[in-house]
Amino acid sequence: MHRASRNLDAAVKGVCGPQRSCLLFALFDFALYAVGCGPTSFLITPVPTERALVEHVVQRDSFWAHRKIALIDVDGVITSGRPPSLLGGEEQNPIAVFREKLDQAAKDKAVKALVLRIDSPGGGVTASDLMYTELKRFKAKTGKPIVAVLLDLAASGGYYIACAADRIYALPTTVTGSIGVIMIAPEISGTMQKIGLKTNVIKSGEMKDAGSPFREMTEQDRAVFTGMIRSMYERFVEVVAAARPGIEPEQLRKLADGRVYLAPQARELGLIDEVGSLHDAIAAAKQAAGLEGKDILVVEYALPSAHRPNVYAQTAGQPWQVNLINVELPAWLRDPAPQFLYLWAPGW
Repeated sequence: MHRASRNLDAAVKGVCGPQRSCLLFALFDFALYAVGCGPTSFLITPVPTERALVEHVVQRDSFWAHRKIALIDVDGVITSGRPPSLLGGEEQNPIAVFREKLDQAAKDKAVKALVLRIDSPGGGVTASDLMYTELKRFKAKTGKPIVAVLLDLAASGGYYIACAADRIYALPTTVTGSIGVIMIAPEISGTMQKIGLKTNVIKSGEMKDAGSPFREMTEQDRAVFTGMIRSMYERFVEVVAAARPGIEPEQLRKLADGRVYLAPQARELGLIDEVGSLHDAIAAAKQAAGLEGKDILVVEYALPSAHRPNVYAQTAGQPWQVNLINVELPAWLRDPAPQFLYLWAPGW
């Protein structure tokens, strides 16, 4: 055996350049096959070793600056849990990540204020309310001022969350508003009839399968769901009324018909405080925290491996992965159950 090994080494050393590399790979592959491993392909998935979020400085006014403004994102469709995509991996719960960031900002005494950067069409009714509630809890616990800045889109649930802030800024091109509730309840009964497919449902009560995609919605079903949507709508209007006391209740009802507004119009209607930039929002947070004229650090919370060059870097706080193909199915195809949404979704 030792003689065979020496002969193999000699054979490898005698091969140079590309031929030697090919021979080495062939021998390695053969060795794996010989012990029953024989791979047909290699899958390399880079994963961060540390999952806890850490602080990243994205703006430093001076070397001596030590007081901080924390910049926290709300982006994408707001959900309380994201299922894996068809070929992708499991993502962290966005509300859990959001809470983790708030906790870090709360316990750091150097953090004097919070800037909430929102770029979202909204999402689930409960998920939106959970984020709103966490922000109100943060404010009650710490007393630190919160300034929201709306980016491309901060509609419905995105605007709902912004109502927890002390002041709301928006870019000149921001689309916001869409105060209201929508219910998505797909129905495929017609398609099933065409292909000769049916379901047998045995239920304990007449309303047990209300909203099922396998049958037409009855007037009784519709009345029940409409009542639920009205209650959720009233909750939304109450949240906006508390945040925007300058809007008369009658006027607010007119504004809250689901339509969206550009930032300048939203400012005129009293839905936001100022039309400005992200830097204007940071300056407003400094002023609210009593730091006007003082040097500060602007920090974000992200994975240790994340690169944060400046205040425009996004910090979703999600594990990252690379796929050759990533197919994300619409939510109503992944879960056909009825969904109640604070969401602006004209193309749903």
